[in-house]
Amino acid sequence: MIDGLAELLYRVWLPLVILIGAGGLWQRVHPEIPAPVLRNYLSTLAVYLFLPALIFAAAATARIDAALLTVPFYLLLGTLATGLLLYLVLYRSPLGKNLPNRSRASLMLCGMFGNVLLIGYPVLGFLYGHAGERYAVFADVLAFTPIVWTLGVWIATRLGASDVSAPVHPVSRILLRLPPLWAFVLGVALNLSGLDLTPLADAARMVGQAAIPVLLFVLGLALPWGRLRPGRAVLSVVAVKLLLMPLIVWGLIAAGGQGGELSAQHRAAIIEAGMPVMTTSVLLADRFHLDTETVALLLGWSTLLFALLLPGWVWLFAN
Repeated sequence: MIDGLAELLYRVWLPLVILIGAGGLWQRVHPEIPAPVLRNYLSTLAVYLFLPALIFAAAATARIDAALLTVPFYLLLGTLATGLLLYLVLYRSPLGKNLPNRSRASLMLCGMFGNVLLIGYPVLGFLYGHAGERYAVFADVLAFTPIVWTLGVWIATRLGASDVSAPVHPVSRILLRLPPLWAFVLGVALNLSGLDLTPLADAARMVGQAAIPVLLFVLGLALPWGRLRPGRAVLSVVAVKLLLMPLIVWGLIAAGGQGGELSAQHRAAIIEAGMPVMTTSVLLADRFHLDTETVALLLGWSTLLFALLLPGWVWLFAN
């Protein structure tokens, strides 16, 4: 077990820290290039080229069965349950009483949605090989992408920015313009066709290898390195995201009759539930005029604390 955790640290944890730290250092070394501008260009490149290739390769070669689909299923249930809990805490308790709606909505979104692909992909890939990478892809596309751009948009516009007059694109239009979603649909369609997709999938996987490093670097650019002093609400939501949400998913699996030995898919769903706040939260905050400073704090603290908690979650649930 100790050897396995040591290997996890230098094969997964160390590259994550280096890439995120490099993004933060870049702002100091090259201040002539504004971080938001660089972040926007790199994110666009990743979303329109690298990420679709990565998702296509996984979807085209996955063995699609009920066991694989349990990962997004339980993660979706855990996300909805966590969202209900956060709504009660932020909108019906003293913790969020004095916060503006845009801050409460930001806290709720960040507490619900994690980096299941960006960080989940290398973590589950290390633990379960190519099967683990597919767990992360299917969890992101089937559980998170649709709900982020439907329920997430509703939270941002109805619970958060209801007092801000700004144009909001229809949710259907947003979903239809997401290249990773179409890459997933194409990959699954070709997978079910029975064609030999090995050469095409291998080429796409090679292109997609750039997605994770680029987006981790972007994450480093987005973190507020000089303003990491959190408030009580921020730390409470980080605790819910990193500690309570995995336990909620674990409880849902147990309630579903899986009280005995957990399968690899169940363990993957639990680990994915403990991922730090998704990087897309910054995009949502910018687009829907939420509290970007609170989002940046949540992103920073959840990522930093996740690095400390990762060995513990793996020790508890990966074996």
